[in-house]
Amino acid sequence: MQTRWRTVDIVVASIIAVAFAAVFYAWNNVWTALESSFALPWRAVIYGVWLVPAVLGPLVIRKPGAGLYTEIVAATVSALFGSAWGLTVVVSGLVQGIGGEFGFAATGYRGYRLGNALVAGGLAGLGAALFDLSVYYGDTFTAGQKWTYAAIVVVSGVVIAGAGSWALQRALSKTGVLDRFPSGRERVAV
Repeated sequence: MQTRWRTVDIVVASIIAVAFAAVFYAWNNVWTALESSFALPWRAVIYGVWLVPAVLGPLVIRKPGAGLYTEIVAATVSALFGSAWGLTVVVSGLVQGIGGEFGFAATGYRGYRLGNALVAGGLAGLGAALFDLSVYYGDTFTAGQKWTYAAIVVVSGVVIAGAGSWALQRALSKTGVLDRFPSGRERVAV
């Protein structure tokens, strides 16, 4: 396994991060718009979108630190765009990126299958939920709401960030844009 980052790795990871920072900007507005129509724990259903860079980065780049890098850069750019949560999104991105990394580190960065992506998405969601409950909702949620919120964020991470990133990486691979990466050379004959 090659662990040294090439220039193309940094550039592509950065492009993924900045693209998702733009998505985050829009997603922040969706989250806020749902505030009046959903009880807060249930808004967590859409949380997984914020976790995608932590899973998509490693699936594409396939190097240690890719999830952490893409998630932190996305969070930082999101903060620069004017996130409603200010610079705390950078710390949140750090926690989410570390969670996503664990899904791939568990196999020594040798497994990049759907199962790894699902675990990475779930762990990024767990990190996000723990961070949010300690920083934002610790005093406002009941114990039941905390468990509900955490469970929904983890499931959202598994489905949206895990399965969604895996499907997105496979779709990108089919176009040929990832041919400079091992993830782009694994095409399955149809």
